[in-house]
Amino acid sequence: MIDLAEEYILENDKILLRPLKESDFDLLLKFSEEEPDIWQFNALGANGAENLKNYITTALNNRQNQTEYPFVVFDKKDEKIIGSTRFYLINKFNQTLELGYTWYGKSYQGTYVNKNCKYLMLEFAFEIWNMERVGFRANNLNIRSISAMKSIGCKEEGILRNFSKDSEGNRIDAIVLSILKEEWFNSVKENLKEKI
Repeated sequence: MIDLAEEYILENDKILLRPLKESDFDLLLKFSEEEPDIWQFNALGANGAENLKNYITTALNNRQNQTEYPFVVFDKKDEKIIGSTRFYLINKFNQTLELGYTWYGKSYQGTYVNKNCKYLMLEFAFEIWNMERVGFRANNLNIRSISAMKSIGCKEEGILRNFSKDSEGNRIDAIVLSILKEEWFNSVKENLKEKI
């Protein structure tokens, strides 16, 4: 059963994901103010204190409204919070959700962090919440993000033309990818486990 009021903790030996809280503002502020490149592709990013406050408030409100479940990412090696990610567009009836709003501090990008986070979240979505499909989206120009999604086993579904805006207000196309439950159990889980 999917209960978004539950305080889920997802973890392995490298990463811990716990629910985002309002009090995480101070722990995330450094990334918000000092690493503007993180937000380049996201019109609703957390760049700057005011945007970070709105980002957290929106995520927590959406959790209350039963449509999202936001996490902070805690790196066990460095013993600190290094980013955030979430489940969103949670559809209990159709057993689908999207995985996104993912960002990490620059020094953690391209490291073990993303694959470990995605493994924990996909395992939870398919094996605890019994989802049939987990979707992913990105700005079609965000090559780094698209490569990361494909490297964990996502299959490309298509392009949503003129779908939204980037951080500068320009219209963008969005790429859509996904992993299906049968793909998770048939190959994606084991392949991703080997990579982490």
